[in-house]
Amino acid sequence: MNSINHLSKVFIVACILFIPASGCASQDHMTNYFAIDTNAGRLVVKLYDETPIHRDNFIKLVSEHFYDGTSFHRVIAGFMIQGGDPNSKDDDPFNDGLGDPGYTLQAEISSTLINRRGALVAARQGDQVNPDRRSSGSQFYVVQGRPVPEEALTQSEAQIGMAIGRPFKYTDAQRNVYTTLGGAPWLDMQYSVFGELVEGFDILDKIGSAPTPGTTGQGNPRLRDMPLERIQMTVTRLAEYTPPPQGN
Repeated sequence: MNSINHLSKVFIVACILFIPASGCASQDHMTNYFAIDTNAGRLVVKLYDETPIHRDNFIKLVSEHFYDGTSFHRVIAGFMIQGGDPNSKDDDPFNDGLGDPGYTLQAEISSTLINRRGALVAARQGDQVNPDRRSSGSQFYVVQGRPVPEEALTQSEAQIGMAIGRPFKYTDAQRNVYTTLGGAPWLDMQYSVFGELVEGFDILDKIGSAPTPGTTGQGNPRLRDMPLERIQMTVTRLAEYTPPPQGN
């Protein structure tokens, strides 16, 4: 990620030397909130400062309009929606899910950042070919999830503890989130959670329930989880934003 840090320094120097002060000030006061506008509606996500590698990479890609015209190429109702693959811009649906910007990111995995409903998480290749659990340079998913029974959480704790080689326990607050709002706890401590949805939970559910070959029997069965109608996105950083009260 040295290249990203270098780009940030270059941008700062450019502001000082060549850009009017008002232009630089507007960048300095940009928020960590991003609008993901789709033909199904708007999602607004917040990036975490606790995951600076993923935060800065997402900011970089958005500033380059990397995500504009990409689509949510994989949706599984009650689980998650996935997008951010540059291959989804072309007319070949069979290469969707295989693309990236040409690099991966160091994992930023924390027990405090869980796969709760609305979690913004970096996709990645499996452990067999990616033992360090490095993240895709651009692909991400947003957890839709369902409420999780207490016994399932206890089972997840045991499985996660075995995987990381030490005891693992959810806090009371985390258990409450999973049992009331829902999520995908079986993914915890395996993927880098770097943000969360703050607006558009109804749009998340709408996209998550989009018809696919797997749910309708229509279309090519090889594209089981791909929406029958493309759900494209445009991502922009918000200069000003106040999140609504959380109730999802």
